[in-house]
Amino acid sequence: MRRLFITAIACLSLLACRQVQVPGQYQQVNMLPKIYPEYDDVTIPVNIAPLTFELLPKVDDAVIRYSSGQEEIVCGGVKACPGLEEWRALTAAAQGKDITVEVFAQKDGQWHRFKPFSIHVSPDSIDPYLSYRLISPSYVSYEELTLNQRCLENYDEQVMVDNMLCSTESGGQCVNCHNFQQYNPDRMQFHARQAHGGTVIVYDGKVEKVNFQGDSLVSSGVYPSWHPTLPLIAYSTNKTMQSFHTSDINKIEVLDAESDLILYDVERHEVRKISHEPNELEVFPFWAPDGKTLYFCSAHFEYENDTVDLSEITMRAKEVKYNLYRMTFDPGSKTFGARELVFDAVAEGKSATLPRISPDGRWLLFTLGEWGCFHIWHRDADLWMMDLQSGEAKAMDALNSDNTESYHSWSSNGRWVVFSSRRNDGVFTRPFIAHVDAQGRGSKPFELPSENPDYHHQLIKSYNVPELMRGPVKFTPQQMADVLKGKMTETHMLHF
Repeated sequence: MRRLFITAIACLSLLACRQVQVPGQYQQVNMLPKIYPEYDDVTIPVNIAPLTFELLPKVDDAVIRYSSGQEEIVCGGVKACPGLEEWRALTAAAQGKDITVEVFAQKDGQWHRFKPFSIHVSPDSIDPYLSYRLISPSYVSYEELTLNQRCLENYDEQVMVDNMLCSTESGGQCVNCHNFQQYNPDRMQFHARQAHGGTVIVYDGKVEKVNFQGDSLVSSGVYPSWHPTLPLIAYSTNKTMQSFHTSDINKIEVLDAESDLILYDVERHEVRKISHEPNELEVFPFWAPDGKTLYFCSAHFEYENDTVDLSEITMRAKEVKYNLYRMTFDPGSKTFGARELVFDAVAEGKSATLPRISPDGRWLLFTLGEWGCFHIWHRDADLWMMDLQSGEAKAMDALNSDNTESYHSWSSNGRWVVFSSRRNDGVFTRPFIAHVDAQGRGSKPFELPSENPDYHHQLIKSYNVPELMRGPVKFTPQQMADVLKGKMTETHMLHF
């Protein structure tokens, strides 16, 4: 006998529950319903939070039914918001199969049934937590930046780091570049610039604030990548600048006028250069899962007078195109080999950035655009995948849209990728999640579910650098502010 769950008219208990019945008589409409977010034909993890959505056409009433086998959920109203317990029962029953979604809409006293659609439920789970930075899409001077974490199995969200706790009226602060060692929330780092700036590193309860700046470094370490097993973090060190377009469709450009790669030893508190090639702009290091290879991006750029000139690189910005490289690493001696070209984007007249290797070492996911390294601002940026066994690279058409795709990361089991996309409106980046099978094929991505399906229509912040984690970060924003302000020493132990 089919189990039936009845859900409230609207989300968040805005209205009282009422008895909801699927219409017995209706006219069939041979088209899919217009809903937001767009969840038809997506593949989801079995442990994802309920996929809520709203019906976009103006109607008098609506009934939405999710069903699989003997399980079903019926929601009343234009917002479909399944409860957590019944959703878990439904996805458990639908593992390896589909959830069928039927939308019934009433207009002028007549019920209509739209063409049903399917949600595919993969037995592959996803890491339970996602971290990201929330930032205004237009340039605002270091106001209200937070690093947040969200439980993907429900809708719980917490602030990890809040820049306003260290900002003053005369001195703001920017926080960015959060990263974890092997999805471990107890081994993480993030960087702060301006007021009380520095790099905060948490390692098994020990927290320290590090300042990498010195005469031999271009800047502090940014764009970090933890070694999979050793207490080492690879960074690039960059002289970064911004420019603003007046007529180009891409309004803001971020450029590196100078950059190198460095390595930080967390236990020894030592920094050394990995690469300092003349006329090379090196950025976005990333370790292979075996810890024996470091991938990175590099662009060849020669200044006319052999000196760093910010105005020159601004005028010649579209000449800056990055290839993907790698170098071997000996974990015993901690030494690197020579650079080796992996993907020649320049030969195709393109620029490749953000290399990310799947946990099994088979797939290299990266972003490809026309030029530059900060593809989050480029509408032409797409996700590409390289098979590291065959060397074949191709666009991930199933994941890409007509707008920006960038800042991607893998799940720990290698079956999911999460990335930032501007596909909704071209302004705000939202996290999208897609399944990747053993052959490197991607599924249609789905937008991060929200308890209120209209949440992302109302949120005027962009998600930046989504990173998956096996659990939540346990420190508080106040603790991190104390570290940045120097109220905790590097040997202070955080008690969780």
